Amino acid sequence: MVLIAMDNFRRGSIVLSASVLLAAFLRMLLPDADAGMLVVRSRKVDVLTLAAMGLGLTIFTFWVPPPS
Repeated sequence: MVLIAMDNFRRGSIVLSASVLLAAFLRMLLPDADAGMLVVRSRKVDVLTLAAMGLGLTIFTFWVPPPS
């Protein structure tokens, strides 16, 4: 969020989407006891939700044109 606030929209959005995709990956691999606050619902729902949000953020990151 700091990168986005400092006028680095694309770089900040890539970092944000990568962190959400990393959360999906970690939720998929870690057992429930070690996943901590990543555990919200069942593993399948958590992974699918985080992956969809991460991919959506990535698509929107590259869809928005750079400032001219």
